[in-house]
Amino acid sequence: SIAVSKGAPTQWVKQFPSSAAMTSSIFRAAVTSVVAYLATADSGDEDCQASGKGCQGNSEWGKRAEIYEYTSSANPKMSEVPIRIFGPELHQQGPSRVVPLDASADLQLPYAATSPNLLASFVRVLAGEELPTGVERATSQLFYVIRGQGRSKTRAGELTWREGDLFVLPYLGNEATPVCAEKSQCVQHRCLEDSHYGGCALYWVHDEPLLKYLGVVPDTVKRFEPTLYPGDIMRETVAAISNLDENGHVRNRRGILLGNPATSQTKTLTPTLWSLLNTLGANASQEPHKHNSVALDLAVSAGQTGKVYTLLGRSLNSDGVIVDPVTAVWESGGVFVTPPGWWHSHHNNGTVAAWVMPVQDAGLYTHQRTLDIRFSAGEMELMKSGTSRGATLPERMSEAVPPMVAGTIMTGHM
Repeated sequence: SIAVSKGAPTQWVKQFPSSAAMTSSIFRAAVTSVVAYLATADSGDEDCQASGKGCQGNSEWGKRAEIYEYTSSANPKMSEVPIRIFGPELHQQGPSRVVPLDASADLQLPYAATSPNLLASFVRVLAGEELPTGVERATSQLFYVIRGQGRSKTRAGELTWREGDLFVLPYLGNEATPVCAEKSQCVQHRCLEDSHYGGCALYWVHDEPLLKYLGVVPDTVKRFEPTLYPGDIMRETVAAISNLDENGHVRNRRGILLGNPATSQTKTLTPTLWSLLNTLGANASQEPHKHNSVALDLAVSAGQTGKVYTLLGRSLNSDGVIVDPVTAVWESGGVFVTPPGWWHSHHNNGTVAAWVMPVQDAGLYTHQRTLDIRFSAGEMELMKSGTSRGATLPERMSEAVPPMVAGTIMTGHM
């Protein structure tokens, strides 16, 4: 029976089902009995004010209560983040427009989203035309230039861009003069030139789905400042990284994390967004790894057609090989979604280097100490030793190092 504190009304003592009878995950019968009492206990405002009992609020609030048995509901059945592939044809033809990469039906969400926390879109702007993009309450917006040259006007000012550039915007509030009418955080884009498909293309990612889920709006104080990452500097910085690590071994990863002065501890693009520019050399593979964030991977350059791909799967075997993998073939300018916790490895069977730029909600996970990135080599060592690491932060973490690039200043790195 339910525990009742001393002095509680005897009418509240109700028999809950025994644990053997708890076959349903929700105790609606128990809740119904409590609500039924509350409904009959409403005895008017005078009694409510005098004793605190029989208040109308108790009855109304009690109707919303649900109680679950722990072991059957601690890991609730939810819709999974799907593996999705969005081809480059979505931004290579047609009029100026925004193309949301929407998986809300799969995620069972009432608003557009590519992952539970993020929405990615392609933005196509015909040469000589303008197009607005807008959100109401994202804390972070990312724009990566897939193709073309142009400029974007924001409440924080105007900047010019070209292929390979990336810029991020915080929530800019409503005090500054709007630059267009497409929702409150509007950005006006103009394509000046594109010699390939007659229109510029941007990869646009923001965290408005997270805020819609929480039912909140950002603070009026900017969490970070608008920031530009020029494409030529990013590529030069990757090229400056030695192909060998400090032990003389060939690096499994050759890429750069994009940070911000406002995120000195997490070393992420913004407080919620994380991004990496990574190159995969000819005839190379990158070992399986996994993390709890969702990756929205943009294939910046897919190398030799049909020769570069990612394998994704739920588990590894004892040899560190992904079990029953799904294959996502890269297409230049296309996006594929890597679900959280799935092992994935990148492979280039061609003779031309490939580039990928994942965008993740890992800023949030890193701050929470729950990113839990793991590599297959480390997991295999644990398997052989018969142990399992439970902590989300490894015992050995990266030492504090200065950024390879701070503003326009590049520093030496191995």
